[in-house]
Amino acid sequence: MNNLLEYVLAVLSTTPERWQQLVSTLPVDLLTRPPVSGEWSALNCLQHLLDAERLVFPVRFHAFLAGQDLDDFDPNQQHSGPDSQTPEQLAAAFARYRQESLVQLKHVKDDDLVRTAQHPKLGTVTLAEMLHTWAAHDLNHTVQAERALMQPFMLGCGPWRLFFRDHEVGVPE
Repeated sequence: MNNLLEYVLAVLSTTPERWQQLVSTLPVDLLTRPPVSGEWSALNCLQHLLDAERLVFPVRFHAFLAGQDLDDFDPNQQHSGPDSQTPEQLAAAFARYRQESLVQLKHVKDDDLVRTAQHPKLGTVTLAEMLHTWAAHDLNHTVQAERALMQPFMLGCGPWRLFFRDHEVGVPE
């Protein structure tokens, strides 16, 4: 198996577990607290990952295999359904969709990685590039969520706060 596939599968398989651990242990008010006005809370990041897992990456994956062009996706649109879902329910839904994706991804062959598709904004892209993006997307939004969770703790650090300046959201450089 190509190292890319091995690495992508490793990243994608760990993300649901990380989220299930976060939502099962942290209070809802911390999960829903945005780091600053206009930024996503940890729960917003989870909702976005669920949206991407339902509506973006698996759909694009199948488009590559079918030789079809890709649709654009607006990440600022939340599509994950009613706000009545608990964080635990969102994490469980994400884990279910991700498990389906992992089953499909295990069938990718090295020859598939060079398949191309047309993206409406990016032009010609390869399946390998999309797989890189999928893993980076998971890590990016998990880091973003953890950064949001850090904010109230950093504010209470007193003189140690300077050690966390590179993680503060909304602070001018």
